[in-house]
Amino acid sequence: MKIILAGYNVDSSVLDDLKASHPERQDVTPETLSASYARISRDPRPVDVLRAVARSEVEKARKSNRTIIFEMGHHSVAEHAVFNFDITGVSRLAVEEIEKFRLSSFTEKSQRYITLKGDYVLPDEIKKAGMSEIFKGMIDRQNALYHVLYERLRPYFFEQNKEMAADPKKHHILDGWAKEDARYVVSLATQGQLGMTINARGLEHLIRRFASKKLAELHEFNKKIYQLAISVAPSILLFTDANDFDALTYDDLKEETSVHLGDGSVQEMDFVRLVDWTPDADLKLISALLHTSSRSSYKACFERARKMSSEQKMVFMKKAFHRMEFYDSVLREFEYVDFCFDLVISASCFAQLKRHRMATMTAQSYDPRMGVTLPPSVVSIDAAEEFEDVIAETNDVYHTLFDKVGRAAEYILTNAHRKRVLLKVNARELYHIGRLRLDETAQWDIRMIASLMSEKAKKVMPFTCLMTGGKDAYPDIYRIIFGKDPKEFPPPF
Repeated sequence: MKIILAGYNVDSSVLDDLKASHPERQDVTPETLSASYARISRDPRPVDVLRAVARSEVEKARKSNRTIIFEMGHHSVAEHAVFNFDITGVSRLAVEEIEKFRLSSFTEKSQRYITLKGDYVLPDEIKKAGMSEIFKGMIDRQNALYHVLYERLRPYFFEQNKEMAADPKKHHILDGWAKEDARYVVSLATQGQLGMTINARGLEHLIRRFASKKLAELHEFNKKIYQLAISVAPSILLFTDANDFDALTYDDLKEETSVHLGDGSVQEMDFVRLVDWTPDADLKLISALLHTSSRSSYKACFERARKMSSEQKMVFMKKAFHRMEFYDSVLREFEYVDFCFDLVISASCFAQLKRHRMATMTAQSYDPRMGVTLPPSVVSIDAAEEFEDVIAETNDVYHTLFDKVGRAAEYILTNAHRKRVLLKVNARELYHIGRLRLDETAQWDIRMIASLMSEKAKKVMPFTCLMTGGKDAYPDIYRIIFGKDPKEFPPPF
């Protein structure tokens, strides 16, 4: 066996220094990796030799990439080229669109840990409509209340958690709680920043989708990210133009939807509703586990699972769990059963939920008619009226803006405003969500949503969801199921 580290992420400043020292070099590009790996299937030479050839013949490698991707349709070779982007000065609303692309990696500036300074995006749509002053005035009122709430919430959390307050090492936690609850009043125009890692195939998909978006900010983002990528890898970003499918399909659907649902007025307001799930899920999970662990057909495994008593099912499922620690994922067979939830959640909650990209997640636009999520702490410090007054003003400004700029009016809405999200997850991903979002350190809003999801899931799949829960609760869950403490394993790192 021979394994070679063929490449890795390098800071662009290092690459710039390398190119400056060797101005004749043309091979400082990820295209050579794509081209050399594309040749593996038909060229008998070792892959490190193929890489050397690609580096020595960059233009030939680029031509090969275009032929393989465009003419032969093998887009997967573009996945070997990876980009890292620093993204700053984008709105929270734009971040929601950027982070829709699931086969990418994001690390985002947190409003939970950083005190906001009032930076925001003034959308071009607002400027062109002559609505800048009303927009700025509302943002100023929101940001002013943010600072008032933070200054009042900080001592409140210290007073309510005296044991933690006595430990200076935990002051940042209490301070973070104050920031995260105060942020509910700031707008979706608030600037954020993130680091994004994405392969060329995913980037091409992002650029093509964004070319058809209606928000000017996304068009600006798209133009800049395309120019940066194309300057170093022109041969693997080919299908990037706007198209009618991306641009118009949802408009067509909205027009047809109005025939069936009218104006789409807000109706029931359950925060979490389990609307669909895999029938006979527990049986199907047990059948899948039997199938992996035997030589029998799935049909035979299902028939055997159907004949098991409840006691036999419990014994069998405990075998799937008894060596697991809190940091372990449940077995892949849990992916064969699904849940579909209709959620009504705040923008603040959605900012966290959208990180769970190994799921199917679609969302409606924000709508003031859905109401807002008011942090309980804001009520406790007698600031609810001030909060609700700003929300009422915000809603008025939103409606004024909407008549002029359409969807761009959403920039003025706050982290407290809600929208509907349809979320489909398999059982394995539901366990992952539970481990993170049911833990005592999780933010209260998404913890409430995750708790309701877990509760409803357990009712329809008791064996499948036998050990769902947060990381902190794992030892107690284990004791309840097994009557003893979990085995002490070495730490996972």
